[in-house]
Amino acid sequence: MSELGLQQAIRAAGGVTALSRRIGVAQPSVSNWRRVPAERVLAVEAVTGVSRAVLRPDLYQEAVAEAEAIEQARAQEYALLATLLLRAPGGELLKQIASLRGDATPLGLAHVELADAAKDADVEREFFDLFIGIGRGELLPYASYYLTGFLHERPLARLREDLARIGVDRAEGVVEPEDHAGILCEIMSGLAGGQLPAPQDAGRAIFVDHMAPWIGRFFSDLERAETADFYRRVGTVGRLFIEIETAAFALPS
Repeated sequence: MSELGLQQAIRAAGGVTALSRRIGVAQPSVSNWRRVPAERVLAVEAVTGVSRAVLRPDLYQEAVAEAEAIEQARAQEYALLATLLLRAPGGELLKQIASLRGDATPLGLAHVELADAAKDADVEREFFDLFIGIGRGELLPYASYYLTGFLHERPLARLREDLARIGVDRAEGVVEPEDHAGILCEIMSGLAGGQLPAPQDAGRAIFVDHMAPWIGRFFSDLERAETADFYRRVGTVGRLFIEIETAAFALPS
């Protein structure tokens, strides 16, 4: 008896004959399969839409679990940056940040420095001076400003068009425009973590088109901001993470 993955692929293709024709394998050979051969998994996935983890869980479940863990880690990193960029962290959040651990990678070490800075941080005034200010803060964390020198310009309109195209709606009560660095990080967290249902490549499109051209510069500016102390470490974490994301999205999908 054939395995469930093969059965699902045959149903999706419309029968054994249809499957064999679409992957270029003789029909008697496919009829004799008990499961999809390892060398045919990607071809069957391509023509049927049945994932490789379903077709051959013995080969791909571990890889799928690893990929899901990476996506959750990305979601958490974006969520941390979003939270810190949208509001000054309170005492409870600072305690959580102070417990962060990191490995020997540059990003891991940046997490350690951020955790150390959070232990004695009092950041409300720092946040105000950086992002609000009297008249304006030291930094303006908006795509429109970084790309055009003005707020509420074409980059914001383009972003709104693309968000509408993938079904991401503006949340009620949100004051900041969608091209705010914190909101973009929040959107990326939702896409990576699955809280925002969207097409598979939506995260890549949002990052490449609406974040990569400017947000790395913003985090570098945050590292060097005169009024930044705790947020200087936030800038380092953000810059290093964006460098990782940029390299990852540059790889063929």
